[in-house]
Amino acid sequence: MERVTDRTARVIARVLASDTPFVLVSGRPPRWIPRVARAAGLTGYAVCANGAAVYDIGADEVLSVHEIAAVQLHDVVHAVGAVLPDIRVASERTRLGRDTDTPFAIEPGFRNPWGNPNGESGEPGIAPRAEVLGHPATKLLVRHRGMTSQQMAEAVTTVLAGLDLEVTYSSNSGLIEISAAGVTKASGLAEVCELLDLDAAAVVAFGDMPNDEPMLRWVGHGVAMANAHADLLAIADEVTAPNSEDGVAQVLERWF
Repeated sequence: MERVTDRTARVIARVLASDTPFVLVSGRPPRWIPRVARAAGLTGYAVCANGAAVYDIGADEVLSVHEIAAVQLHDVVHAVGAVLPDIRVASERTRLGRDTDTPFAIEPGFRNPWGNPNGESGEPGIAPRAEVLGHPATKLLVRHRGMTSQQMAEAVTTVLAGLDLEVTYSSNSGLIEISAAGVTKASGLAEVCELLDLDAAAVVAFGDMPNDEPMLRWVGHGVAMANAHADLLAIADEVTAPNSEDGVAQVLERWF
């Protein structure tokens, strides 16, 4: 999500010229979207934070937010900490409209595998754990530097079973991402499709990590990148070339 090649930008332009919507769907929050949207020439909708927020790119406005309550955040971290005592946590806070006050709060020792968690500028708010968990969040991030993300997800499955949450990951760098019940990229894309009056059967989606799996199952045609996680390769309708070979463009060029 850091770079849009010329080939991909050209085919996106043809998609838009045909009056076909092109929607960005990301695990990242809205503040990460504008730079990529500018490179791709997009002003429509983006699904952010694994489906927890829908963002209007052109208006720079968050249209919907689905949060985990502060009480539940404390319950989750207490339960996860019982099986993974060396965790560090952060919370993603997205507000409706343009309010971005303290969008990302971390406890000391949390390290984000993607670099600056505030996007192009700014630093995250470092605070005691109780304060990090003291406000509703669109996404809870749990980090363990001694494990892979898959190992973490497997370890917390039992202890979180009764809390009715969505647990996934978008890198294998020892970070799991937790969202409210029913909140996935599929649910976020469904919100956008309702705004656009589109059926799931008419949608093509691309993905490469486990947080993309619900979306690829929901759309009419789910495409996994060649370098995707094995779980996606197993359920995709099609496998395209890796992102390093413009796999998205190779599929879209069949129609546009």
